[in-house]
Amino acid sequence: MKQLAWNAKMKEAVDAMIEHGAFLTTKVGDEQNTMAIGWGSIGYCWGKPVFTVVVRNSRHTFQLMEKAEEFTVSIPFSDAMKKEIEFCGTKSGKDVNKFEACNLAAIDGQAVKVPVIGGCDLYYECRILAKLRLEPENLHESCDEWYPKKDYHTFYVGEIMACYEKE
Repeated sequence: MKQLAWNAKMKEAVDAMIEHGAFLTTKVGDEQNTMAIGWGSIGYCWGKPVFTVVVRNSRHTFQLMEKAEEFTVSIPFSDAMKKEIEFCGTKSGKDVNKFEACNLAAIDGQAVKVPVIGGCDLYYECRILAKLRLEPENLHESCDEWYPKKDYHTFYVGEIMACYEKE
């Protein structure tokens, strides 16, 4: 793996996340889970580079993220992992082991204790700095269409501890 500055491929990362999706992975004790994400942002906050991910409170990953201290984001730059992203975005880790079902390679993180997903192009390893619940009264009405079930997101702001790409 080739180490990168946290912002070296920021535009490519965001574009790929929107176009192809990405894997958000966390681990609490012996339980690890990954889910597909298409939303997130990379930036700078509190004097640190950060990756912010959002997870609906109704998701199994939410239960883990609430207990977690770290997470990783693994981003493919093509549709090479399209089936795996789709599976991980439609199946719950509560019901199925996504790593086994999709034959995902869990590669040990370099700076955190959470694995990254092998076969992706870009990796971020993060330590959670803040957990911010979205409150409906603070949400503009134009966003209501995203919440017909009132299952709002929580934002997890993670300090980027490592950023690297496959060689």
